[in-house]
Amino acid sequence: MIHAGASIQLDWAGPDSGIARLRFAAAGGVNKFDAATLAELEQVVILLQQLPGLRGLVVCSALADFIVGADIGEFLPRFRAPAAELQATLLRCNASFNALEDLPVPTVAAINGVALGGGFELCLACDLRVLAASGRVGQPETKLGILPGFGGTVRLPRLIGADHAIEWIASGREQEAASALKVGAVDAVVADDALQAAALQLCRRAMAGEIDWQARRARKLRPLQLPPSEQQMLFASAGAMVA
Repeated sequence: MIHAGASIQLDWAGPDSGIARLRFAAAGGVNKFDAATLAELEQVVILLQQLPGLRGLVVCSALADFIVGADIGEFLPRFRAPAAELQATLLRCNASFNALEDLPVPTVAAINGVALGGGFELCLACDLRVLAASGRVGQPETKLGILPGFGGTVRLPRLIGADHAIEWIASGREQEAASALKVGAVDAVVADDALQAAALQLCRRAMAGEIDWQARRARKLRPLQLPPSEQQMLFASAGAMVA
């Protein structure tokens, strides 16, 4: 075991595999992004940046759900803080997600149960995503009167297109596996009991050069591709969706 914390475990997926496995395993039985878990994630990403022999990473959950989202019980104290303090907190959290995305190895999210809000945004920071057939993903923040703050408004439209991303974010609806696969939010859907094996295989394929994970990552980092001929139509439909 490389790291065994209150919410996150980091170990090797197998002897001499070069694949590390980052598992969310909250002591309370439900994975969520509270302040303590976000701070631990920051520490674990620093460990990964310095980990000798790292060739790939699988991000997964040891519990029934991947990550259900933020700890809404912490919202009011955070929102009462000065704006500068809240901004600093968000920037620090985003820095951890960006550092995970910037690791010099392919990263794969193995999504079981639900991955919502920040949980799904962490998956978007990975290069590849495989979803269990019974799983659900989404950005429900607007139902709480907020917006996806950990990169969802940036990464999601670059992966599935601005039109689909606006619909997902504005509606806040959870998305079943089939709809997530159809628009490209995930790269594969597999049987629940095959999830871990499929994620490891996907990581091995990326490590072997069979999947261009670097091109997939670059797609999230470049400006949104929006042909001028489609801009007016998109903004019109976006206004209607938001309304």
